[in-house]
Amino acid sequence: METFDGRYLRASDYSHSSWVLFGVPYDGTSSFKPGSRFGPQAIRQASISLEDYSPYQGKTLPTFADIGDIEMPLGTVEKALAEIEKVADGVIADGKFLIALGGEHSITIATVKSYKKRYANLQVIAFDAHCDFRDEYLKGKLSHATVLRRIAEMSKLHLFGPRSGSRNEFVDVKRLCLTFEPFGISKIGDAVSIIGNDPVYITLDLDILDPSVFPGTGNPEPGGLAFSELLDAILWLSSQLNIVGVDIVELNPMLDPTGASAVVAAKIVREILIAVG
Repeated sequence: METFDGRYLRASDYSHSSWVLFGVPYDGTSSFKPGSRFGPQAIRQASISLEDYSPYQGKTLPTFADIGDIEMPLGTVEKALAEIEKVADGVIADGKFLIALGGEHSITIATVKSYKKRYANLQVIAFDAHCDFRDEYLKGKLSHATVLRRIAEMSKLHLFGPRSGSRNEFVDVKRLCLTFEPFGISKIGDAVSIIGNDPVYITLDLDILDPSVFPGTGNPEPGGLAFSELLDAILWLSSQLNIVGVDIVELNPMLDPTGASAVVAAKIVREILIAVG
């Protein structure tokens, strides 16, 4: 089981780390272009090319651990999510904070479910190019296309950036999210005001980025964020909120043979670790 290695993101001992990375190589409900199961490995490989120092923050990486990839069971999405939840339960029970590397977006159902056992007042901030708010998709309730609907049923949700979805999804998102901003992130201050001191989980679907910045994703949507816009938002949120968990999903390295998308994802992981560590 490979873990982060190289000049940057050198994982430390689990017992001395507050933040723990783990890979979730799962894309079992992908309906267009599967391959995000290779995302965790691609992020680790890309991390070798980066420094452990962030010129954006003027800091180096803190101590953290990487426990490798979950061994995903064959079978249904229910079995897959149960395994993810079990691993997350163990790490959270040890008093650690998680950064999950996807994998497709459905994995967030399991990690948020696990976090809700520890933090009853958990609020979730989601960045996504899609609403992901269908109640059912391809006769299933659990998928990458229903994930944020399931999250909204578990926790207070703030959603930023959707520029694709059905008419009904947009209607339901406006009704069920505490904060909702299509196309952009200018209202993140509204979410911060609502959240206050409550614990926060951030789910980052990398397709929020413009395809010119991040082509390596299964469902790209034009009109997305620049890297600097997303990074500024993440760093600001980290300075304002009590962030207890993060996931980074929907890198599909098979769709970007240049490897640039994996580098973007790896750099975002670095910046988050420094910001929250």
